[in-house]
Amino acid sequence: MSESFPTVHPADSVNAVDALNRLAAVIESRLPQRGGNPEASYVARLLAKGPDAFLKKIGEEATEVVMAAKDVDHGAAKAPLVGEVADLWFHCMIALAHYGLNPGHVVAELERRAGVSGIEEKALRKALAREAS
Repeated sequence: MSESFPTVHPADSVNAVDALNRLAAVIESRLPQRGGNPEASYVARLLAKGPDAFLKKIGEEATEVVMAAKDVDHGAAKAPLVGEVADLWFHCMIALAHYGLNPGHVVAELERRAGVSGIEEKALRKALAREAS
């Protein structure tokens, strides 16, 4: 059975960023300092428990992404992989909000890296770390 996913074009990236920004606004509204109610909101509950709670969830979700990808490698459907990545991104967005950041910061970093070889970028980071030592 073949799965079908909508085709996503680069022009759709604006819509994707808008969707992430809308979700980020909801997550930010659940911050304790914004009156997030842990009794009524999963996000507020995670934030109220502190970083250990949402960081643990990020680790769990990352592991589930790896497992779902391995399943796809062995012929499983791709939809669970998409779902697990969505869960991982969601929990990462909770961390961003906690630390006063948002998806725009991540997109800006990705744009900064565009056109830069990953190998070169990693070598530059190592060189800068050596200089700082």
